Amino acid sequence: MTALNTKLFRELWQLRGQVLAIALVIAGGVAVCLMSIVNYSSLELTRAQYYAENQFADVFASLKRAPRHVTQRIAAIPGVLRVSDRVEGAAKLQMPGFTDPVSAQIVSLPGNEQPLLNRLYLRQGRLPDARHTDEVAIIGSFAKAHNLQPGDTIKAIINGRWQPLRVVGIVESPEFIFVLPPGGLLPDYQRYGVLWMARDALAAAMDMEGAFNSVLLQVDRGFAVADVIDHLDRLLARYGGTGGLERHDQISHRYLNDELAQLRTMATVFPLIFMSVAMFLLNVVIGRLIATQRDIIAVLKAYGYGNWAIARHYLQLTMVIAVLGLVLGCVIGLWLGRGLGEMYIEYYRFPRLLFIIHPGWFVLLTVITLLFAFLGSLRSIYRAASLPPAEAMQPEGPVRFRITLLERVLSGVRFSQPSRMIVRQLARRPGRTGLSVLGVALATAIIMVGNFQFDSVSLMVHAQFARVQQQDVAVTLTDPVNSAALFGLVRDPGIRYAEGRRSLAVELIHGHRRWRTALSGIPEPAYLQFVIDESMAPVAIPEAGVLLTDFLAAGLDIRAGETLTVQVLEGERRRLEVPVAGTTSEFLGVAAYMRLSSVNRLLGEGPVVNQVLLNTDPQQSTVVYERLRLMPGVLAVNIREAMLASFYDTLAKTFLTFTFFNSLLGGVIAFGVIYNTVRISLAEKGRELASMRVLGYSTPEVGHILLGELAIILLLGVPVGWLIGQGLAAALVWSLQTELYRVPLTLTVQTLAMSASVVLVSAIGSGLIAWRRLAGLDLVAVLKTRE
Repeated sequence: MTALNTKLFRELWQLRGQVLAIALVIAGGVAVCLMSIVNYSSLELTRAQYYAENQFADVFASLKRAPRHVTQRIAAIPGVLRVSDRVEGAAKLQMPGFTDPVSAQIVSLPGNEQPLLNRLYLRQGRLPDARHTDEVAIIGSFAKAHNLQPGDTIKAIINGRWQPLRVVGIVESPEFIFVLPPGGLLPDYQRYGVLWMARDALAAAMDMEGAFNSVLLQVDRGFAVADVIDHLDRLLARYGGTGGLERHDQISHRYLNDELAQLRTMATVFPLIFMSVAMFLLNVVIGRLIATQRDIIAVLKAYGYGNWAIARHYLQLTMVIAVLGLVLGCVIGLWLGRGLGEMYIEYYRFPRLLFIIHPGWFVLLTVITLLFAFLGSLRSIYRAASLPPAEAMQPEGPVRFRITLLERVLSGVRFSQPSRMIVRQLARRPGRTGLSVLGVALATAIIMVGNFQFDSVSLMVHAQFARVQQQDVAVTLTDPVNSAALFGLVRDPGIRYAEGRRSLAVELIHGHRRWRTALSGIPEPAYLQFVIDESMAPVAIPEAGVLLTDFLAAGLDIRAGETLTVQVLEGERRRLEVPVAGTTSEFLGVAAYMRLSSVNRLLGEGPVVNQVLLNTDPQQSTVVYERLRLMPGVLAVNIREAMLASFYDTLAKTFLTFTFFNSLLGGVIAFGVIYNTVRISLAEKGRELASMRVLGYSTPEVGHILLGELAIILLLGVPVGWLIGQGLAAALVWSLQTELYRVPLTLTVQTLAMSASVVLVSAIGSGLIAWRRLAGLDLVAVLKTRE
């Protein structure tokens, strides 16, 4: 082992605190990057394999009723590889020990075998036997919510008739990764599920013998799916077809696609921010660390070491620190990625997680980390290696000897001598001061980016479940009814107020852009649920025209005053031309709104509704739920409190867990930045501070100089960090917009205080360490110092 290698290892041990702090800064950036990439890639591959193994369909179509021989004509459509027709229905369930209304979608299975398309993954038990009309398989999320096992019995109302059902299997389906109740925006696993029955049993219950009302297609990759859907729609039009859907429009896949798209954004934006900040701070810290070793460089050159040997030595020091941070970051990133992946698997209900670790990622991260470390230290290493020995023997002199502008501005302020030294030190090295302030600012911004989303979720909850939705219960009906039925509901005990709406499935068309969503007819005035603007003030529904959510209007590239084509996907399938009256602002889902009377008039209907919003007496909620369960014509019941709980259990859980990990790693980076700032400042001023002790200054006075400088840097850096954090948060919010939800940009006092507190706590901890080292300064060594 050469002398320089010995020095390297000794120096690493002596600087172990700083080395670890710098390594933690690098590790934080690497861990966020690896955690995000691993999760996104693993989930994307898991979904692709799950779809392929279970033959997930390319086209979905629903209709009123068609004889089974029509499937032969569907199979003859050019490009169709496979056709799977089936029967679908709705049921209301009575679950033991659960008083809230529970509804379900029932899907048929062909005999005793798997369907051709959308095959089921069997978790427990078996599939229903065609010889037994009471057997069902249930989706895993619903089974887990009610702790159901094969052999349990539940009661159901199917097509108006009570029927006991025996659970024989627990399954998962690629078609129902997201299970959304009718009229709901979020999954509610306790109150809505999916059941599978043998086809003959379900067809008999639904009066659909020899017929089907749902069909799935698999399309040859060489054919355009849109052309196949066009043929299919023309064929099914006479049978009440509502229009075929491509896979990307299927509700579960669409929501899952948005979730993964958002995760992909977070997997690129967060690591980009973290790695950029980490590498910038690495550059600053390494450069200042090398600059503190001028006297050591002089001694090495005096002993005959050349420029290249010294440069290689400090480059090795930099690379060792970088590799340590890289390895630590990879370990943390894989550990967090695995844990986060398991949570996503439970959330998405995939059968298993294909945890992918691609060697190329490690190669790329290694190249990026080492390259940034090299570039960050290159200038300092070059200056150190080219420094003449005689010059290196002397302490680095002050940059300027004149009175600075800051001193002139503050000339009227009576500073103590230590305070005056602080002002001069900061003013005479503006570049170094600016980098220190920027380092603290970036550390503050990192904490803000990791924490502002907690405030955003709180605002989403307030806007959706407290401001927009005032009802206790939302009831979705199987068919539209006259609005006079509301008067009968209000007379029932437990119901205080009822408000009707008309909701219909539509396709909105503007130019070449199309969007499938729901058009809601809202009464004017509306008291239980209304639309809001950006300031969360209620928006009056215009007499003519449609209101679009801002995200939907941007997707259709349409503005107020332009004409929108509305293709109704039910009933007579009318095609309407309506003007856009304006936009609204919502955080969950997308929709179009019109006045209820205008919708009824355009459809040629009387005053009908198919959704009822209710305010109920909390003391009689159980009675109300029981009546709704037994009431014919009720398709689904959505309870506002249940939707709020679902929000926290689904979207908020996954979103905030990812945010928590980023906040944790951001705190690690912040500590590394502050600790290195203090330690390097102490190393740079060690001789000066020790000289002051020799001259009679006390430890508190000397500490005042060092820590006072840090305090001023914090006072300057934290507000700058708030501004940078706001910009980064705005960029992140803009990139995270999806159809499922939009994260609002909201920065509260708590978020600002949290970011400042993390930096302050890091500074206090680092200051205590520096204080301890100040008390142990070697004064004898200072008396022997060179002049």
